[in-house]
Amino acid sequence: MNGRKVLERFPAGGPRGSWPAEEFAQARRSEGMPAEVVMDLASDAFLVIVRGDASVDAAA
Repeated sequence: MNGRKVLERFPAGGPRGSWPAEEFAQARRSEGMPAEVVMDLASDAFLVIVRGDASVDAAA
Protein backbone atom coordinates (compact mmCIF):
# COMPACT_ATOMS: atom_id res chain seq x y z
CA MET A 1 0.00 0.00 0.00
CA ASN A 2 2.24 2.74 -1.32
CA GLY A 3 1.56 6.48 -1.09
CA ARG A 4 -0.93 6.62 1.75
CA LYS A 5 -1.29 9.04 4.62
CA VAL A 6 -2.82 8.02 7.94
CA LEU A 7 -5.19 10.74 9.13
CA GLU A 8 -6.31 9.09 12.38
CA ARG A 9 -6.02 5.83 14.31
CA PHE A 10 -8.84 4.23 16.34
CA PRO A 11 -8.58 1.18 18.63
CA ALA A 12 -10.51 -1.83 17.36
CA GLY A 13 -12.20 -2.41 20.73
CA GLY A 14 -14.51 0.60 20.66
CA PRO A 15 -17.84 0.75 22.50
CA ARG A 16 -20.62 -1.50 21.17
CA GLY A 17 -22.61 0.20 18.43
CA SER A 18 -19.96 2.89 17.96
CA TRP A 19 -18.05 3.25 14.69
CA PRO A 20 -15.69 6.20 15.35
CA ALA A 21 -13.34 5.42 12.44
CA GLU A 22 -16.23 5.23 9.97
CA GLU A 23 -17.76 8.44 11.35
CA PHE A 24 -14.40 10.25 11.10
CA ALA A 25 -13.87 9.01 7.53
CA GLN A 26 -17.40 10.07 6.53
CA ALA A 27 -16.77 13.56 7.91
CA ARG A 28 -13.57 13.81 5.84
CA ARG A 29 -15.39 12.57 2.73
CA SER A 30 -18.05 15.25 3.22
CA GLU A 31 -15.18 17.77 3.12
CA GLY A 32 -14.08 16.35 -0.24
CA MET A 33 -11.21 14.20 1.01
CA PRO A 34 -11.25 10.58 -0.30
CA ALA A 35 -10.82 9.01 3.15
CA GLU A 36 -11.27 5.30 3.76
CA VAL A 37 -11.01 2.95 6.72
CA VAL A 38 -8.57 0.03 6.78
CA MET A 39 -7.69 -2.45 9.51
CA ASP A 40 -4.12 -2.62 10.80
CA LEU A 41 -3.92 -6.17 12.13
CA ALA A 42 -0.46 -5.68 13.67
CA SER A 43 -1.69 -2.93 16.02
CA ASP A 44 -5.36 -4.09 16.22
CA ALA A 45 -6.54 -0.66 15.13
CA PHE A 46 -8.65 0.92 12.42
CA LEU A 47 -6.82 3.53 10.36
CA VAL A 48 -8.46 6.32 8.41
CA ILE A 49 -6.28 6.85 5.37
CA VAL A 50 -6.05 8.81 2.14
CA ARG A 51 -4.28 7.14 -0.76
CA GLY A 52 -1.81 9.23 -2.74
CA ASP A 53 -0.04 12.40 -1.61
CA ALA A 54 -1.82 14.76 -4.05
CA SER A 55 -5.23 14.20 -2.44
CA VAL A 56 -3.97 15.17 0.99
CA ASP A 57 -2.08 18.24 -0.23
CA ALA A 58 -5.10 19.51 -2.16
CA ALA A 59 -7.35 19.18 0.90
CA ALA A 60 -4.91 20.86 3.29
